[in-house]
Amino acid sequence: MRPESPLDELEDADLVARALDARPGDHRAFDALVRRHRAHVITNCRYITRAPSEAEDLAQDVFVKAFFALDRFEGRAQFKTWVRRIKLNHCLNWLAKQKHRRTTDIETPGLEAAATMQVRPEAPRHDERQAIALALDALPDTLRLPLVMRDLDQLPYQDIADQLGLTLSAVKMRIKRGREQFRELYEGAA
Repeated sequence: MRPESPLDELEDADLVARALDARPGDHRAFDALVRRHRAHVITNCRYITRAPSEAEDLAQDVFVKAFFALDRFEGRAQFKTWVRRIKLNHCLNWLAKQKHRRTTDIETPGLEAAATMQVRPEAPRHDERQAIALALDALPDTLRLPLVMRDLDQLPYQDIADQLGLTLSAVKMRIKRGREQFRELYEGAA
Protein backbone atom coordinates (compact mmCIF):
# COMPACT_ATOMS: atom_id res chain seq x y z
CA MET A 1 0.00 0.00 0.00
CA ARG A 2 1.41 3.35 -1.04
CA PRO A 3 1.49 6.13 1.54
CA GLU A 4 -1.09 8.85 1.00
CA SER A 5 1.56 11.50 1.67
CA PRO A 6 5.35 11.56 2.10
CA LEU A 7 4.61 12.54 5.69
CA ASP A 8 3.04 9.10 6.24
CA GLU A 9 6.54 7.60 6.14
CA LEU A 10 7.78 9.66 9.11
CA GLU A 11 7.84 8.47 12.71
CA ASP A 12 5.22 9.85 15.12
CA ALA A 13 7.79 11.97 16.96
CA ASP A 14 8.83 13.65 13.70
CA LEU A 15 5.21 14.28 12.77
CA VAL A 16 4.52 15.84 16.18
CA ALA A 17 7.55 18.11 15.78
CA ARG A 18 6.41 19.14 12.29
CA ALA A 19 2.84 19.72 13.50
CA LEU A 20 4.12 21.97 16.28
CA ASP A 21 6.36 23.91 13.89
CA ALA A 22 3.77 24.19 11.11
CA ARG A 23 2.39 27.50 9.98
CA PRO A 24 -1.16 28.33 11.07
CA GLY A 25 -3.58 26.40 8.89
CA ASP A 26 -1.03 23.77 7.81
CA HIS A 27 -2.41 20.59 9.34
CA ARG A 28 -0.69 18.07 7.06
CA ALA A 29 1.58 16.60 9.75
CA PHE A 30 -1.28 16.25 12.24
CA ASP A 31 -3.49 14.77 9.51
CA ALA A 32 -0.82 12.08 8.97
CA LEU A 33 -0.98 11.26 12.70
CA VAL A 34 -4.76 11.01 12.50
CA ARG A 35 -4.60 8.69 9.46
CA ARG A 36 -2.12 6.47 11.27
CA HIS A 37 -4.07 6.14 14.54
CA ARG A 38 -7.69 6.74 13.51
CA ALA A 39 -8.80 3.13 13.01
CA HIS A 40 -7.42 2.01 16.36
CA VAL A 41 -9.03 4.93 18.21
CA ILE A 42 -12.41 4.33 16.55
CA THR A 43 -12.29 0.62 17.38
CA ASN A 44 -11.43 1.26 21.01
CA CYS A 45 -14.07 3.98 21.35
CA ARG A 46 -16.60 1.44 20.10
CA TYR A 47 -15.43 -1.29 22.50
CA ILE A 48 -15.22 1.02 25.51
CA THR A 49 -18.59 2.70 25.03
CA ARG A 50 -20.57 -0.09 23.32
CA ALA A 51 -21.84 2.60 20.99
CA PRO A 52 -20.90 1.72 17.41
CA SER A 53 -22.94 4.62 16.05
CA GLU A 54 -21.01 7.06 18.27
CA ALA A 55 -17.50 5.64 17.80
CA GLU A 56 -16.48 7.85 14.87
CA ASP A 57 -17.78 11.01 16.56
CA LEU A 58 -15.99 10.09 19.78
CA ALA A 59 -12.77 9.44 17.88
CA GLN A 60 -13.13 12.78 16.11
CA ASP A 61 -13.52 14.48 19.50
CA VAL A 62 -10.39 12.70 20.74
CA PHE A 63 -8.32 14.00 17.83
CA VAL A 64 -9.73 17.51 18.21
CA LYS A 65 -8.70 17.46 21.87
CA ALA A 66 -5.27 16.12 20.90
CA PHE A 67 -4.84 18.83 18.26
CA PHE A 68 -5.60 21.65 20.68
CA ALA A 69 -3.45 20.10 23.42
CA LEU A 70 -0.52 19.20 21.17
CA ASP A 71 1.59 22.08 22.50
CA ARG A 72 1.31 20.44 25.95
CA PHE A 73 2.54 17.05 24.67
CA GLU A 74 5.87 16.63 26.43
CA GLY A 75 7.15 13.65 24.47
CA ARG A 76 7.83 11.57 27.59
CA ALA A 77 5.50 8.94 26.16
CA GLN A 78 4.82 7.95 22.58
CA PHE A 79 2.17 9.93 20.73
CA LYS A 80 -0.08 6.86 20.48
CA THR A 81 0.11 6.39 24.27
CA TRP A 82 -0.80 10.03 24.82
CA VAL A 83 -3.77 9.77 22.41
CA ARG A 84 -4.90 6.57 24.18
CA ARG A 85 -5.10 8.45 27.45
CA ILE A 86 -7.12 11.24 25.85
CA LYS A 87 -9.39 8.61 24.25
CA LEU A 88 -9.86 6.71 27.48
CA ASN A 89 -10.70 9.82 29.50
CA HIS A 90 -13.06 11.06 26.80
CA CYS A 91 -14.87 7.72 26.54
CA LEU A 92 -15.15 7.32 30.32
CA ASN A 93 -16.59 10.85 30.58
CA TRP A 94 -19.02 10.04 27.77
CA LEU A 95 -20.12 6.86 29.57
CA ALA A 96 -20.67 8.77 32.80
CA LYS A 97 -22.87 11.30 30.99
CA GLN A 98 -24.85 8.52 29.31
CA LYS A 99 -25.77 6.96 32.65
CA HIS A 100 -27.73 10.09 33.47
CA ARG A 101 -29.35 10.35 30.02
CA ARG A 102 -30.52 6.81 29.41
CA THR A 103 -34.25 6.54 29.15
CA THR A 104 -36.16 3.93 27.22
CA ASP A 105 -39.79 3.65 26.30
CA ILE A 106 -40.99 0.38 27.82
CA GLU A 107 -43.39 0.00 24.91
CA THR A 108 -40.49 -0.33 22.45
CA PRO A 109 -41.02 -3.59 20.51
CA GLY A 110 -38.32 -6.17 21.12
CA LEU A 111 -36.92 -4.38 24.16
CA GLU A 112 -37.21 -7.45 26.36
CA ALA A 113 -35.39 -9.61 23.82
CA ALA A 114 -32.62 -7.02 23.38
CA ALA A 115 -32.14 -6.68 27.11
CA THR A 116 -31.62 -10.41 27.56
CA MET A 117 -29.65 -11.00 24.37
CA GLN A 118 -26.52 -13.05 24.87
CA VAL A 119 -23.93 -14.33 22.44
CA ARG A 120 -25.23 -17.76 21.43
CA PRO A 121 -23.71 -20.50 19.31
CA GLU A 122 -26.57 -20.21 16.82
CA ALA A 123 -25.96 -16.49 16.34
CA PRO A 124 -24.69 -15.83 12.81
CA ARG A 125 -20.96 -15.18 12.69
CA HIS A 126 -19.84 -13.20 9.67
CA ASP A 127 -16.26 -12.92 10.73
CA GLU A 128 -13.90 -12.99 13.64
CA ARG A 129 -14.24 -9.26 14.33
CA GLN A 130 -17.97 -9.54 14.69
CA ALA A 131 -17.57 -12.43 17.13
CA ILE A 132 -15.09 -10.40 19.17
CA ALA A 133 -17.42 -7.40 19.20
CA LEU A 134 -20.38 -9.53 20.29
CA ALA A 135 -18.37 -11.15 23.08
CA LEU A 136 -17.05 -7.81 24.34
CA ASP A 137 -20.51 -6.26 24.20
CA ALA A 138 -21.90 -9.09 26.30
CA LEU A 139 -19.43 -8.42 29.13
CA PRO A 140 -20.52 -6.14 31.97
CA ASP A 141 -18.76 -2.75 32.11
CA THR A 142 -16.92 -3.77 35.27
CA LEU A 143 -15.07 -6.48 33.30
CA ARG A 144 -15.10 -5.04 29.77
CA LEU A 145 -13.44 -1.69 30.56
CA PRO A 146 -10.37 -3.09 32.37
CA LEU A 147 -10.05 -5.83 29.73
CA VAL A 148 -10.11 -3.36 26.82
CA MET A 149 -7.69 -1.05 28.63
CA ARG A 150 -5.23 -3.89 29.23
CA ASP A 151 -5.50 -6.04 26.12
CA LEU A 152 -6.31 -3.46 23.45
CA ASP A 153 -4.64 -0.35 24.87
CA GLN A 154 -1.88 -2.33 26.60
CA LEU A 155 -2.00 -0.07 29.64
CA PRO A 156 -0.14 -1.16 32.78
CA TYR A 157 -2.31 -2.57 35.57
CA GLN A 158 -1.50 0.36 37.86
CA ASP A 159 -2.61 2.90 35.24
CA ILE A 160 -5.89 1.04 34.84
CA ALA A 161 -6.38 1.01 38.60
CA ASP A 162 -5.70 4.75 38.76
CA GLN A 163 -8.04 5.55 35.86
CA LEU A 164 -10.91 3.46 37.23
CA GLY A 165 -10.37 4.27 40.92
CA LEU A 166 -9.78 0.62 41.86
CA THR A 167 -7.11 -1.24 43.76
CA LEU A 168 -4.42 -3.05 41.81
CA SER A 169 -5.68 -6.46 42.98
CA ALA A 170 -9.25 -5.60 41.94
CA VAL A 171 -8.05 -4.66 38.45
CA LYS A 172 -6.08 -7.89 38.09
CA MET A 173 -9.06 -9.96 39.23
CA ARG A 174 -11.47 -8.15 36.88
CA ILE A 175 -9.14 -8.64 33.94
CA LYS A 176 -8.77 -12.33 34.78
CA ARG A 177 -12.54 -12.77 35.04
CA GLY A 178 -13.08 -10.66 31.93
CA ARG A 179 -10.72 -12.86 29.92
CA GLU A 180 -12.45 -16.00 31.17
CA GLN A 181 -15.94 -14.72 30.36
CA PHE A 182 -14.78 -13.31 27.02
CA ARG A 183 -13.30 -16.71 26.08
CA GLU A 184 -16.56 -18.49 26.98
CA LEU A 185 -18.66 -16.00 25.01
CA TYR A 186 -16.30 -15.99 22.04
CA GLU A 187 -16.11 -19.79 21.88
CA GLY A 188 -19.89 -19.97 22.26
CA ALA A 189 -20.27 -17.70 19.21
CA ALA A 190 -17.95 -19.83 17.08
